[in-house]
Amino acid sequence: MHRRSFIHNTAFTVGALTLIQKKLLSSLFDDPYKITMLNKHIGIFTEKGGTIGFSLGKTEIVVVDAQFPEQSKHLIDALKYSSKLPINLLINTHHHADHTAGNISFKGIVQHVLAHENSLKNQKTVAVANKSEDKQLYPDETFTTDWSQKTGKENIQLHYYGAGHTNGDAIIHFQHANIAHMGDLVFNRRHPYVDRSAGANMKSWMIVLDRAQNTFDTNTKFIFGHAADGYDVTGKSDDLKAFRDYLGSVLHFVEGEIKAGKSKDEILKNKSIPGAEQWKGDGIERPLTAAYEELTSNN
Repeated sequence: MHRRSFIHNTAFTVGALTLIQKKLLSSLFDDPYKITMLNKHIGIFTEKGGTIGFSLGKTEIVVVDAQFPEQSKHLIDALKYSSKLPINLLINTHHHADHTAGNISFKGIVQHVLAHENSLKNQKTVAVANKSEDKQLYPDETFTTDWSQKTGKENIQLHYYGAGHTNGDAIIHFQHANIAHMGDLVFNRRHPYVDRSAGANMKSWMIVLDRAQNTFDTNTKFIFGHAADGYDVTGKSDDLKAFRDYLGSVLHFVEGEIKAGKSKDEILKNKSIPGAEQWKGDGIERPLTAAYEELTSNN
């Protein structure tokens, strides 16, 4: 993302825009990242990894997810250019590295890191296995089912509805703005990674999305962890339903193939999923594999 586009697409206050221009216009216009404001106070950051969300309050900044160290430093620099407020809270939607590896950039900056209790367990397990404990900034606060905190006019609510993409996916709702960060509970028209090693379950995932649709309303704006080329990382309730139906189509298709006597290798040769034609491109083997393992598991 070019710096000119960053300035154009960032709808901070006029004063903040002027500050950004003074800081950035003297530099080369070659940054790959993009900041898009969803309203005057809440925005998203995209570069490499899961979509980052942030809220610019009156007294503090709250960030959701951190991508990788280099990317999170880009975000921190951009936030410093736009505001002198402290970053008091970093929330992780789940433990995967493209959402938490950048936590380390917030060390000494952020007061607290928050995640679901299973997300913390998963992050520690992976770090120990990869011998990367020294590269982690773990959550120092966790929750089980619900969590809330008021910051200025905004009330931040966290919900956990059960296993989905992992067994520790949190939904972060900025209640006043009516914006909900879904993390990787939604891959917008992109084949998802289903982390069965971290408790993912596709049938439960569908229930989680049903509960989310019942929790939020038709005016809620959603932030998604990932999207296919040509699709947005934000959307509406209809996109949650579409992804929920996609998961159902994958399970139904694989179940039919198993009943027809197809082997796992034969199932993985499929290049499309009936009823989910919008999901195209690479990665189809991920949900097919997960569905096969889930449907043939005794657990």
